[in-house]
Amino acid sequence: MFQERRDRRHANDAFDHGEGVTHYRMQQKMVSIGDDYWIDDDAGEHLFKVNGKALRARRTWSIEDRDGHRVAKVQSRPLRIKDSMEIEDADGHRIALVKKAVVGPLRDRWRIKQEHGEDLTVHGNVVDHEYTIERDGYKIAEVSKRWFRVRDTYGLNIGPDADHATVLAATVAIDAMAHPGD
Repeated sequence: MFQERRDRRHANDAFDHGEGVTHYRMQQKMVSIGDDYWIDDDAGEHLFKVNGKALRARRTWSIEDRDGHRVAKVQSRPLRIKDSMEIEDADGHRIALVKKAVVGPLRDRWRIKQEHGEDLTVHGNVVDHEYTIERDGYKIAEVSKRWFRVRDTYGLNIGPDADHATVLAATVAIDAMAHPGD
């Protein structure tokens, strides 16, 4: 038990020091239906395009690489009691479901239920873009506005053992559900 905690702490410290972590830059209030925007790297190079689909019954965003190939799709699930969004892979197969799990006064908890693999949990303040995504207590991604002075911009760090397309899509889904009117 103590060794497991020590291993988890060591892995999370390695993440915090940037070992194998990929850095992305994203825009706040970016998920308006019909709006397109880019997800950039540290140097400002466009890596992924988020394409908002207007005039649909469901809120839908397609995430494409810079060559225009779809890597993931995020869409709302209408007529559900709990707010949730599905994530599909490039072939249209559901790979995850993002759901709000618990509402608290200062922190929200979200779950990313993966079709294959362990579920992910989201801890922190999603409204202010200050949260982490964990798998079994190990940090695999972190979202923060602290890294940028530019208004309406926040960072997303994803660790080496995470599926980047799923985490990027989950971040788009969480942002859409946390800021529904933006």
